Amino acid sequence: MPKNVIWNDVDEYFIEKLLPTDPILENVLLANHQAGLPSIDVSPTQGKLLYLLAKIKRAKNILEIGTLGGYSSIWLARALPEDGKLTTLEINNEHAKVAKQNIKEAQLQDKVEVIIGKALDTLPSLKESKPFFDFIFIDADKPNNPHYLKWALKLASSGALIIVDNVVRSGEVINESSEDESVKGVRQLMDLLSTDSRIDTTALQTVGLKGYDGFVIGVVK
Repeated sequence: MPKNVIWNDVDEYFIEKLLPTDPILENVLLANHQAGLPSIDVSPTQGKLLYLLAKIKRAKNILEIGTLGGYSSIWLARALPEDGKLTTLEINNEHAKVAKQNIKEAQLQDKVEVIIGKALDTLPSLKESKPFFDFIFIDADKPNNPHYLKWALKLASSGALIIVDNVVRSGEVINESSEDESVKGVRQLMDLLSTDSRIDTTALQTVGLKGYDGFVIGVVK
């Protein structure tokens, strides 16, 4: 049996055993598909991981860079306390429209603010208008990962958790001659992390419904 088939089957087994049926999240994925959004959301098990990490951290003020249709936004917002807030940044107007509707259907609109525009244009305004973030999830265009990390470090409180998705790129992250701009962005991110003393990090390789990829997980000092 091919490895990717095994990965998918194992993920489906974990979902069946550990993630109760959730009509709201299932409808989010359906709405995203019907709206023609790319199928690049985190998997259900990865969404639950984000939820658990935010719960463990007791996050109260979360920043998400890259909303898409709001699937990961909902996982993160569900981890917030009653007075918690999630700020999520999305460049695409149509994606943001779908996300807002999905978030409303999940009854989380009072906890989530969707900001539309290029993240590198909207991030500076957060420094003036928002409290420091204690949890930051970066899952947007990969070539800009180094810039997103720099802003995350400016906007993070001491002890904040920073997570970056899609850092393995099916193993291409080790290809120093790659011409893929996403791979280059991840490699530049790694170079920054290897020299920045403000954050303590590791990286995890993952397999499953999303193929072969991984996360960077770091704690701001």
